[in-house]
Amino acid sequence: MAKVPLSKLIKFYVRFTPSYSAIGYHLRSIFWRSRPNQFTGQTWLVTGGSEGIGASAARQAAMAGAKVICVARDAQKLEAFAKSVPSPIPVSYYSADFSKTREVHSLLEKIQSEGHRFDVLVNNVGIQKHQMVLTDEALETSFVTNILSHHILVKGLLESRVLKDNATVIEVSSGGMYNHKMVPDDLNITESERYAGPRAYGLAKRAQVMTMSFWREQQKHLQQKFYAMHPGWVNTASVNRSMPRFVAILKSVLRDHDKGADTIVYLARERPEQHLKEAIWFDRKERNTHIYAHTPSAVSSQEVVTKLNQLAGLKSGQANAL
Repeated sequence: MAKVPLSKLIKFYVRFTPSYSAIGYHLRSIFWRSRPNQFTGQTWLVTGGSEGIGASAARQAAMAGAKVICVARDAQKLEAFAKSVPSPIPVSYYSADFSKTREVHSLLEKIQSEGHRFDVLVNNVGIQKHQMVLTDEALETSFVTNILSHHILVKGLLESRVLKDNATVIEVSSGGMYNHKMVPDDLNITESERYAGPRAYGLAKRAQVMTMSFWREQQKHLQQKFYAMHPGWVNTASVNRSMPRFVAILKSVLRDHDKGADTIVYLARERPEQHLKEAIWFDRKERNTHIYAHTPSAVSSQEVVTKLNQLAGLKSGQANAL
C-alpha cells in the first residue's frame, strides 16, 4: 500500500476532524430538540448487532419498547449482548455470517418461517480489509459483507413482504465512500494486483447509498422509507482492528457508540422526508453524497442493482412480489 504524504494527511485531518468527530456532534446537538424514543409495538432487525454502533441502536430501540432481533456472526457475543439489555421485551438473535451469501439466504428462510414482520431494518454489519480475501463462494469478502449480503437481505425481505408497508430501512454507510467514483464492474475485484482495501470498502459504501435510492423509487407507492446514514468517526472494535493509526491519532475525540447510532435512532423515530434523490444522512440532516469533483458519474442506481443481482444470481429489476 502506497504511503500517504504527510501534507495530505494533515489536510485531511484539519478538514474533517471538526465535523466527523465528537466535536462536531456536540456542536450540532446543541440545536436539536429533545424527544423521547417510543418504539412500543415495533419489531426491529439489526445486523451487526452484537457490538458497536449496531448494538447501541438495538439497545436504544429495545429500551424504548421495541422487539429487537439482532444478527451477527458470533453467537456467544450475541447471547452476551442480549442478556445485557434490561428491556421490556428480551432481545433475541440469529447467528449469520454476512461474508457467505448462503447464510443470508438461510437467515431469510428462518425469518419467514417464524412469521416475523419488521417495522425497522438496520443494515449495520460491515468490515474493512487491507488484503484481498476470496470467500468459498469465489467472491471478495469485503464486497460480500458490506453490500452484496445487504442487498440480498433487503430484496428478500421486500419480496416476501416481511418488511411492512410503512417500514423504515437504514443502511449504515461511511464517509469512506466520499473519495470513490462508482464503477459497478469494480465492486467485486478478485485479482490481488488490482485490489485496494480502502477503495473496495468505499465502493461498497457508495453502493449502499445508491441501493437505498433505488428502493426509494421502486417502493414510492408505499409508505416505506429508505435511508443511508454516516455515523461519523466512531471508536468501534472494527475501526481499532482495521485503522489502528487513525485511532491512535484521534482517540480522544472519536465518537462513542451512542453518538454513532444517534442518526439511526433519529431516522427510525422521526422518518423525515428526504428531498435529495440521493443523500447520506449525517447528524440528523441529509447531505450531498459527493464532496469531491472527481466522484460524480452517470452510473444510475439501477445499474448498481443490476450488477448486484448478477453477482448474487438474482433476477434484475423490482422485487418479484411487488
